[in-house]
Amino acid sequence: MKEIITTNLAPKPGGHFSQGIKVNNRVYVGGQTPVDSKTGKIPETIEEQTRQALTNIKNVLEAAGAKLEDVVKVNTYLTNLDDFEAYDKVYKEFFTDNLPVRTTIGCDLKGIPLEIDAIAEL
Repeated sequence: MKEIITTNLAPKPGGHFSQGIKVNNRVYVGGQTPVDSKTGKIPETIEEQTRQALTNIKNVLEAAGAKLEDVVKVNTYLTNLDDFEAYDKVYKEFFTDNLPVRTTIGCDLKGIPLEIDAIAEL
């Protein structure tokens, strides 16, 4: 059964897609940008941006009954690959044990510094 996941603790999608979808014991979290759902703003530094995007993912997961420890796959899209080291430092704060697999790609996000999506297995 497919369940659409929504939460006010993550920004509403800027396009025609869901924040998350739960199918059986799997949760797919749509690409989360570093937009703060309360202010609608993007933090200044890559560290703050990474923290916000990962917090958004955490909030969507929690709305689906999952947690970061359940994440098995992460995709990260960075506008500037020179930010990788700073991004990775914050990423390590969120994923400390039982690490998911991850892919990081450099790409043009049309004004957004990074976007992260995830898959979790309950």
